[in-house]
Amino acid sequence: MARENEPVAFLGVGTMGHAMATRALGAGIPTIVWNRNADATGDLVDLGARAAESPADAAGRAAIVVTMVTDADAVLEIAKGMLAALAPSAIWVQMSTIGDRGTQRVESLVRAERSDVILVDAPVSGSKGPAEQGQLTIFASGPEAIRSRLDPLFDALGRRTIWVGPVGTGSKLKLVANTWLALAAEALNVSVAFAHQLGLQTESVANALGDGPLVSAWQTAKLERIARGDFSAQFALSLALKDVRLALGDAGHERFEVLATLAEEWEDVVALGFGDNDLTIVAQVLEQQAGRE
Repeated sequence: MARENEPVAFLGVGTMGHAMATRALGAGIPTIVWNRNADATGDLVDLGARAAESPADAAGRAAIVVTMVTDADAVLEIAKGMLAALAPSAIWVQMSTIGDRGTQRVESLVRAERSDVILVDAPVSGSKGPAEQGQLTIFASGPEAIRSRLDPLFDALGRRTIWVGPVGTGSKLKLVANTWLALAAEALNVSVAFAHQLGLQTESVANALGDGPLVSAWQTAKLERIARGDFSAQFALSLALKDVRLALGDAGHERFEVLATLAEEWEDVVALGFGDNDLTIVAQVLEQQAGRE
């Protein structure tokens, strides 16, 4: 039988982790929070979360632990103290985007040090807004027997959970989703920059293409933000670039030259100091570069 409202610890409450912890609190799930910068947990404590002094402290109080940090190295650093503190049959839900190789490193660590802990690989698709609204898509992979224990948490965080197979399958699917998103964003960025070079306004592009089959709802929303000159980060370019690098690391630069070229272009934009902007900032930079030629 499912055990509802088991205590959940969120390790890493940056933009995504903070939104997810807020959703868990709103669903009545006992929530423990830890972040390297403890100041990030203050408003969550005001909402009813319990702050932990360390990953081990958080893990020792939780039946389910969620990691949501930047990369595989950060996940493994957290795991040093966290794994030993987990109770037998506790669940570690690894939700950071760390790619196939990073997930293999995590799985090997659990197998070697805590085979009695249940690892679930569950990266998410969605950015700040969907996370705040509980509209994420969760690519979950792990043992079928424990899925019901995670239903209350996943229902609070996402609009749908897709169970896709054994541990590691979720991260593989997330790499594919990230590749799709990167190419969709680049189609938007290049098209808008080209339109501006031709003397067309973003609004004209949005009106012409927005309701048609060529443009997704996500791209339409991005077009509207570009038209307003709003490049504040929903999905920061530096993080999007990290995800593209993960895909290239697993797939190979030589086989997917278009994706490799995209990564080089985005690296140049990040080097100009735009990494904290939304990934649509590439459209503006491409336009500016065209204007200087």
